[in-house]
Amino acid sequence: MSHPRTRRGDVVEELHGRRIADPYRWLEDPDSAETVDWVDRQNAHAEALLSALPERAWFRARLAEALGQPRAGCPTRAGGRYLVTRNDGTQDQDAWWLADSLDELRAGGRLVLDPDSWSPDGTTSVRDVSVSRDGRVLSAIVSEGGSDWCEVRLLDIDSGQPVIDAPIQTKYAAPTWLPDHRSYVYAAPRRERTMGGTDAEESGPMRVLRHRLGTSESSDEVLVDLPDLPRVVFESLQVSHDERWLLVTFADGTDQRTRVWAFALTDSAGRTAIGPPRKVVDEAVARFEVVRVVGDDLVCSTDLDADRGQVVALDLAAAAPVPRVLVPEAEDQLIGVLAAGDELIAVRLVDAQPCFERHSLDGERLGRLAAPAGALLPYGGLWADPGSEEFFLGISTITRPLQVLRGTVGTDDLEPLDDLVPPGGSYDPPEVTVTRVRAVSRDGTEIPYFHVRRSDHDPARAVPTLVYGYGGFGVPVGADFMPIYPAWLEAGGAIAIANLRGGGEFGTAWYDAGRLAHKQNVFDDFIAVGEHLLASGAADHLVLHGGSNGGLLVAAVLTQRPDLASVVLPAVGVMDLLRFHKFTFGAAWISDYGDPDDPDDFAVALAYSPLHNVRPARYPATMVVTGDHDDRVVPSHSHKFTATLQHAQQGPAPVITRIQRAAGHGAGKALSQVVAESGDMLAFAAHHVGLPR
Repeated sequence: MSHPRTRRGDVVEELHGRRIADPYRWLEDPDSAETVDWVDRQNAHAEALLSALPERAWFRARLAEALGQPRAGCPTRAGGRYLVTRNDGTQDQDAWWLADSLDELRAGGRLVLDPDSWSPDGTTSVRDVSVSRDGRVLSAIVSEGGSDWCEVRLLDIDSGQPVIDAPIQTKYAAPTWLPDHRSYVYAAPRRERTMGGTDAEESGPMRVLRHRLGTSESSDEVLVDLPDLPRVVFESLQVSHDERWLLVTFADGTDQRTRVWAFALTDSAGRTAIGPPRKVVDEAVARFEVVRVVGDDLVCSTDLDADRGQVVALDLAAAAPVPRVLVPEAEDQLIGVLAAGDELIAVRLVDAQPCFERHSLDGERLGRLAAPAGALLPYGGLWADPGSEEFFLGISTITRPLQVLRGTVGTDDLEPLDDLVPPGGSYDPPEVTVTRVRAVSRDGTEIPYFHVRRSDHDPARAVPTLVYGYGGFGVPVGADFMPIYPAWLEAGGAIAIANLRGGGEFGTAWYDAGRLAHKQNVFDDFIAVGEHLLASGAADHLVLHGGSNGGLLVAAVLTQRPDLASVVLPAVGVMDLLRFHKFTFGAAWISDYGDPDDPDDFAVALAYSPLHNVRPARYPATMVVTGDHDDRVVPSHSHKFTATLQHAQQGPAPVITRIQRAAGHGAGKALSQVVAESGDMLAFAAHHVGLPR
């Protein structure tokens, strides 16, 4: 079919002795008149095709019903207050509710933040909140249009009125309040935000600063500034429960190896004084994640000398702390540790499925929580605190976004908190059967995947199968909820969720086997899963889907095996592996993709970079999805890949792109945007594989 015309420029660069053409370089400027016109024409082209699909109305209706169910998030507790997100099923953004007790929260609580009231199109969102340690002030980081750039907004909890303060810009995490209740620490890039969320320039190095209420941003005290580490990412800013330490965890970009600094906190006439850093872990040799402080011991989880993780204690009073093992490495992957009262709860993956083991503070195993089967919610699904006897877990399944469970120290029992969810809703998701299957990759490695089908379907019948993968940055993938899953299953399809090398399901060696010079393993693994589904008779058509690094995955597989799938749906993908490090947060990903300025890394990246491996061929139906405010993986990745693929398409299948206005990398999307975008993706896929059946 015909596609919108895209001007081909004459940009050619010589990189490490290779001449590299970049005819669509001009699409890297998101605000140029030519790019804006290109986006408009591509969206119009996609809309003309999608609006003609009879499947569109059906999928949008099913998604609207499934996602229109009332829901609640995992509660947190801070400053003596309980907080939870809720959505009655009609709101574009979740609202935040607060109470002074759990019983009050279960009875309803008090509405404190309603992002839907802040913008007419529902695209202003709250990324995270924190509460001052005296429980008086709530801080929210607010994003416009899905941008990673956020502004800190403060609310007096008792009066419900805004706290007038300087507008502070930050990224990724809510501020951490200091014990004086009048100041907080936060992380932000050195460079100020520009261009309203469509900025594609490099973010610049991050810093940790202290802000005192009532003062200007320019007077904020710089606590950590590492000019020799320009890709630094501050993963965690914590004040210990005993209020003696500010604990800062950081890494070189997305490198899994972290460092931990501890700043002594003392009271000085009612103000918190911050001492110089004690560099507890100052060499990036392994991953360390802070759990809690016990006396003078800093308890951390780490993969130091433990491929699948262990829990150690580090003496904060020692000049050179030596890790002391509390909970040794086990067969199953350790992905986190909760500090609940006087217990440690180790979160492990057993064949990519979570379990929760209770330990004493000295490491003795006490029991295993009676959690139902399900995947752990990736973000915001756990809460615990050393000062609280209770803790909360969020469990997600293929068809249920979240079930919240309450636990207490001293017992393995868990209590469902279904009454946190607003009343209403009648959606009945399909009953599903989830099985574990294993494919064999090109080098002989077994690659497990979850196979999900409707329980009322004949398992011997081949059906169109949506194959999802990620395979990078040590991120574990489980059989958890995604908006597209229930509707696809209702339509008669099946789902496969692949545990690829590069992920975090099976230890450090598994992760290392899918990055840098070994990145091709990830694509081979995904191809093996697809081939196994077809050869086993489980699937008659494949639909490949992934987002971000997963968008890179499915686009790379598309270029390497254009014959494998019937439909490919790359979302917000990293497509240009030779220039990714030149935009916003991109340089941080050198940990997985290598440095294109290094000749050896360049050669590896060039071999699989989706943009540079498109050749004239018969490609399957492809829908490239991105957002115009994606300032993490900038939309030019998707734009250039779309233009290149359209130019090279030799077959009849359409290659379209859907560019969502006022949307970023994914977080903070309005419910109406999710329904429309997901409905279009599924309708496009279903039309080419014969669903609904």
